[in-house]
Amino acid sequence: MPTKAKALPARPMTKPRVALALAGGGPLGAIYEIGALCALDECLYGLKLHQCSDYIGVSAGAFIAAGLANGIRPRDMCHMFIDDPLADEDFDMNALLRPAWAEVLQRSARAPWLLAQGLWGWAAQGHSLGSILETLGAALPTGLLDNEAVHREIEALLTRKGRCNDFRQLKASLTLVATDLDSGDAAPFGQPGWEHVPISRAIVASAALPGLFPPVEIDGRHYADGALKKTMHASIALEQGVDILICLNPLVPFLANQGVTERERIPPLVRGGLPVVLNQTFRSLIHSRLELGMKHYAQDYPDTDIVLLEPDHRDAQMFLANTFSYRQRRELAEHAYQQTRHWLRLNAVRLTQVFARHGIGFDAEMLHDKNRHLVVGMLQSPAPAARLNAVLDALEAAMKTGLEPKRAPA
Repeated sequence: MPTKAKALPARPMTKPRVALALAGGGPLGAIYEIGALCALDECLYGLKLHQCSDYIGVSAGAFIAAGLANGIRPRDMCHMFIDDPLADEDFDMNALLRPAWAEVLQRSARAPWLLAQGLWGWAAQGHSLGSILETLGAALPTGLLDNEAVHREIEALLTRKGRCNDFRQLKASLTLVATDLDSGDAAPFGQPGWEHVPISRAIVASAALPGLFPPVEIDGRHYADGALKKTMHASIALEQGVDILICLNPLVPFLANQGVTERERIPPLVRGGLPVVLNQTFRSLIHSRLELGMKHYAQDYPDTDIVLLEPDHRDAQMFLANTFSYRQRRELAEHAYQQTRHWLRLNAVRLTQVFARHGIGFDAEMLHDKNRHLVVGMLQSPAPAARLNAVLDALEAAMKTGLEPKRAPA
């Protein structure tokens, strides 16, 4: 929804400075953002999302922001990562799932020495047996997946066809935020003093979610996911005096038990067990920080129009998504595309005045075209509420019987 501290008069007829801030959310977040960006790019005139003046990216949003800053259009991103890949733009999605064998072997090699150290502390220095386990903790890998494989794929993508992997050579301002693991401070790669780092390296640092990917070493420091500090980091663009800031946030807490009929009503999420509870907890923590940040942005930067797009809190399909399924990637991108078009139609009256101040308007024909799709050849999937009920029922039955839960229909 648009956030505005006060109404502003019409601005002079100069080219507006448009900033785009993309939050994280793993593969799901990237898919949502691609679908939503395609909808914005097609339904608005006077706005070219691959030609904005400022880009802020965090985690998965860093990857999308870097592509846009390199002139890759949202539709081209959809072809590369979701729909049928272009022959010369193939991005190996399997790189996201390669085990971090180097990290595992390096840590495992330390286990004998750490065990000996722990036993010595117990036997000679009177340490507790629990201290042995604490000592052995240093032998555990810091991440399960190999972000070096991801880096190689991104580096190859950004160094072909005249694109660039150097912040200093971009026409637009690009900032990709990671978190310094040893201080907890935000690391704004692309800003003065941080611009020498290759864009591809900054992306994997910003997306290094602890436990999933190992921290990324840059200039002797180690960096992890940028969302550890803030959800959006949009203040970086606001401090530059941009005229309008468009924010995309893919992760919101799910609002259950809101169906009108009994069939549509979602059961309590606790029935889904630990994975569902952790999913909801993570989303709630991330979103609460975003809400607080957006309030401060409106108060501290009243001369900038701020528009926030995010999924509906009742959207079961976004909450349940398995983004590592090729078919579901296509479905989710289409879903995000259509839901964003729907949101634009619902908020067109309010947004028209905001966008008009910056020379942006709605393409009514494109916005209301009921036959328009992002991904061709999509089949009708089950209703999201019915699918969520099926998944929760399967999980509950599995916990009672000890059997492997059956997959809900795709």
